[in-house]
Amino acid sequence: MPPVAPLLYVRTSMLNVAYEAHGREDGAPVILLHGFPYDPRGYDEIAPALAERGCRVLVPYLRGYGPTRFIDDQVMRSGQQAALAKDLLDFMDALCIPQATLAGYDWGGRAACIVAALWPQRVCGLVTGDGYNIQDIAKSLKPPAPQTEHRLWYQFYFHTQRGVDGLTANRREFCELLWRLWSPTWAEGPGLYGRTAPSFDNPDFVEVVIHSYRHRFMYAPGDPGLEAIEQALAPQPPISVPTISLCGADDGVGPASAVDDDLEHFSGFYRREVLAGVGHNIPQEAPQATLKAICALLDRA
Repeated sequence: MPPVAPLLYVRTSMLNVAYEAHGREDGAPVILLHGFPYDPRGYDEIAPALAERGCRVLVPYLRGYGPTRFIDDQVMRSGQQAALAKDLLDFMDALCIPQATLAGYDWGGRAACIVAALWPQRVCGLVTGDGYNIQDIAKSLKPPAPQTEHRLWYQFYFHTQRGVDGLTANRREFCELLWRLWSPTWAEGPGLYGRTAPSFDNPDFVEVVIHSYRHRFMYAPGDPGLEAIEQALAPQPPISVPTISLCGADDGVGPASAVDDDLEHFSGFYRREVLAGVGHNIPQEAPQATLKAICALLDRA
């Protein structure tokens, strides 16, 4: 297992962001973004390799995870998609990064997709887990096919007080269950979970998670300061930056479909790769495929 990089901090408008840094400060910036319920350990096999290539690699803890903290009690503990995107943009601004290659999945993929769509001048290239990750909130109340509803059971659980109480009391056990359900063929997953689980002990984890899964179904209001971003996302803006989408064939949340339904959302260079034997935690389950995709975009820059 590669050694963990030293932990650094940078203050933004809402957060004191904890992040790990690899490589030279003058290298091409690459930002690697984790999802729920994961953390930077998902990139342990990828970040050092990119640093050896000469990149400046930054791996932040998202809001509500690990040592990242809100700057004060007045900041709403929002988990909405606009908050994740604003955090990424603020992170880049705080570190004086005008442009970067972004890679992310789940929540982190959503942040990366939004920044790529709304601020394409800030993004050299995008590696996204499972394609176009921008939520179409207006359509969220229309039930999809029953098998899809079945896979989203945890989201509906979080809409209830029972879900709040269950996640509060059993956050490590609950997230471990999701790891197993979402990556059913990942043999190494159970042995690696213990390295990530402490990140869920963050005091804001439950509140941020619950808000995320309620806001996306219009069951909770968003942060008023982020409404302009949400309005810009409502028309489902296209992504024009060079993009590679990596999809897990064995993903327990949303297994890759035979037809790429996201193709229409990408207006520039775009390639989709379906990874056999890979579940939801794409970079940790398929580090070489993820690294290859990032390097392919760096070579295009």
